[in-house]
Amino acid sequence: MSEPHDQEQPPEGSTQRLPVLDEQERRNGDGPDRSDASDAHEPPAEPGEGGGREGRFWSARRVPAGVVALLLLGLTGLFLYDIVSVRAGRPGMYWRRELARQLAERPLDDTWVLVGAGVAAALGLWLLTLAATPGLRSVLPMRRAHTEVRAGLHRDAAAIALRDRAMEVAGVQSARVRVRRRRADVRAMAHFREVDDVRTDLDAVLADAVRGLGLSRPPSLSVRVRRPGRKG
Repeated sequence: MSEPHDQEQPPEGSTQRLPVLDEQERRNGDGPDRSDASDAHEPPAEPGEGGGREGRFWSARRVPAGVVALLLLGLTGLFLYDIVSVRAGRPGMYWRRELARQLAERPLDDTWVLVGAGVAAALGLWLLTLAATPGLRSVLPMRRAHTEVRAGLHRDAAAIALRDRAMEVAGVQSARVRVRRRRADVRAMAHFREVDDVRTDLDAVLADAVRGLGLSRPPSLSVRVRRPGRKG
């Protein structure tokens, strides 16, 4: 005795439509998870969120480090070669014997001794400054929306963004923007509106633009508006 079939088997060579889950099954969690990839990520933080101020980016200092490494390698190689030569029964290098003689005979207040000491002190101070300062002054740190992501904005890019916003203000003929670490200098030329009105609009627009840059330490604004000079 054969068991009854609920559904009829499709003939060979024909296509069968796969069952589709309705909306109620998806809500109940009976079906597979087909959510979008964007739902799996946390929403970005608001501009006001993200913690305190971020420090500047540290430079790799590849050129100074490479120069110092090469100089130390060369001096170490020369001294090692001279020591091995002396151990082998040969006389030491002339420059080392002459340097030892000069250091033994010259007084401490000699001009060349003072010059050499000054150069060595300046080089040491320069290296200590490079080691203790972060560098990359042209990159402005931005607010950190996510703890694992850190971003920076180049000064030239920030200046271009502020200049474009300044040119959108009615009455501005030209604008020059220079962004520093703590201040943004804006110089604009007004041609058909009152200078005070243009300056007021520029203050409002650029203040909003600075907030939109998302910088950790927004620079203060210095806006100057003037009329173009008369021709002739």
